[in-house]
Amino acid sequence: MTSPGMKSPWTALVERFAPRMRFPYLFLVLLGLFLMDLVIPDPIPLIDEALLGVLTVIVGSLRRRQPPVQRL
Repeated sequence: MTSPGMKSPWTALVERFAPRMRFPYLFLVLLGLFLMDLVIPDPIPLIDEALLGVLTVIVGSLRRRQPPVQRL
């Protein structure tokens, strides 16, 4: 367990990558759906897990746009 002053490794990981993401809440929603989908059995195995996994990776890889550099 971590002490009250220390952050968990998961919290530190989220705080490190979330500010750079373009849609951090959408990523967390898709990640939650993906993890729930892995636990709940479904009639067509692996199709929806693959689609949700790929969609989560795509949304997670979108970064914030950098402002253009102005040259003098």
